[in-house]
Amino acid sequence: MNLLNTLWLGFRATLFWIGFAIVTMVFGLLSPLLLLLPNKMAFGILIYWTYINVWWLKVTCGVRYTVKNPENIDRSSAHIVLANHQSTWETMAIPTLIPRFAWVLKKELFKIPFFGWALKVVTPIAIDRSAGRSAVDQIKEIGQQRLDDGMWICMFPEGTRVMPGKKGRYKMGGAILASHTGYPVIPIAHNAGESWPRHSYIKKPGTITISVGPEILTEGRKAADIMKDVETWIEAEKKILPPIA
Repeated sequence: MNLLNTLWLGFRATLFWIGFAIVTMVFGLLSPLLLLLPNKMAFGILIYWTYINVWWLKVTCGVRYTVKNPENIDRSSAHIVLANHQSTWETMAIPTLIPRFAWVLKKELFKIPFFGWALKVVTPIAIDRSAGRSAVDQIKEIGQQRLDDGMWICMFPEGTRVMPGKKGRYKMGGAILASHTGYPVIPIAHNAGESWPRHSYIKKPGTITISVGPEILTEGRKAADIMKDVETWIEAEKKILPPIA
């Protein structure tokens, strides 16, 4: 990558971050009012934060995406989405693909000004990752409530962003929730890290691929077996995704 191209990509990334900051501040300032609304209505408004930022990233940085097997998203009932984690990008893009949902996330994110305020509107399951067993119990209890209310649950089993070509350690929380509740899992694999890798300011233009896997049934199954199916599918699918171009 020559110097001029690097400077150009850096300029485009700066435009994105300026727009991202403005949009996030607006929604963050609106969040106290949104908390007064019914959750479905508030979620329906706040979800535009993701649509706007995904669109703005395409406009400023040339980052597009395509969805492989979107028909695997069965909107007729609640599901648990388990996806690989490479980038900030999927935290904005996956919500545009699925119905009303709750993230499972670290509670420290609530401390981020504007962004953390808006997060509270979508009633995530915020956990203390150092709490061990009590965090898992919290996921099971609140996750059951959210799923029974018709909300989907979205989690990144790796827990942190992993560089493309690398494999993270898959944690069991999502599979334990699936085994406990009996709700089916939809695995998702993507290659967003090729465009927007961890700790990178510059975003490489191109088309990210999101692949939606077949539904994995969980009722009456052990968490370890569920996670094995999820991990096997995601890791195999990552290897055959086309490079961004």
